[in-house]
Amino acid sequence: MSAAEELADTPESWAVESREERFKGRIVQVRTDRVRMPNGDTTEVVERDVVSHPGSVGVIGLDEQDRVLLIRQYRHPVGRLLWEPPAGLRDVDGEPPWRTAARELAEEAGYRAREWHTLVDIFTSPGMTNERVRIFLARGLSEIPEEEADFERIHEEAGMPVAWVPLDEAVAAVRRGHIHNPLAVMGILSVYAARETGYRDLRAPDAPEG
Repeated sequence: MSAAEELADTPESWAVESREERFKGRIVQVRTDRVRMPNGDTTEVVERDVVSHPGSVGVIGLDEQDRVLLIRQYRHPVGRLLWEPPAGLRDVDGEPPWRTAARELAEEAGYRAREWHTLVDIFTSPGMTNERVRIFLARGLSEIPEEEADFERIHEEAGMPVAWVPLDEAVAAVRRGHIHNPLAVMGILSVYAARETGYRDLRAPDAPEG
């Protein structure tokens, strides 16, 4: 097995003795699993709290001038306005993730893209939640004419500013600790790395999720 093949996460499932639901909200649920540890005589059982999440998508839009499209959105749990890529929940049954991403790009930023690639796949916080995110790279962007818009921005999405930031400046902002949203951080750095190889190694938008 090559080093590249070894450096890959693999599916694994340890025995769950029992499961108790603690909370059920509009988006997430919290449960406590009693998990049997496979070490020693396998008699050790520990409790693990799990936040169940439907999953998300994010979009790093990049124009011909190597500028990244970012929006600024209020995030109540951290009490901050954060610079983020357009993103959203996988909340439509059967919808391919890249189509969800295209919808979020249109609804949150007012743009459509001609070219889509898978940029990076992540688990946002695997020690506590099963949320997985696929971040896409969208290029060939064009603004959606106002008469074609069929959505209304409400709640935190109302009045969100949209900014085009040079990629090098966005990377510098990440390194200075000025950008905190994980999709923005990982997406910006991934695009920066992809640019170094001429975007040759990007996966298709419908590539399987491991």
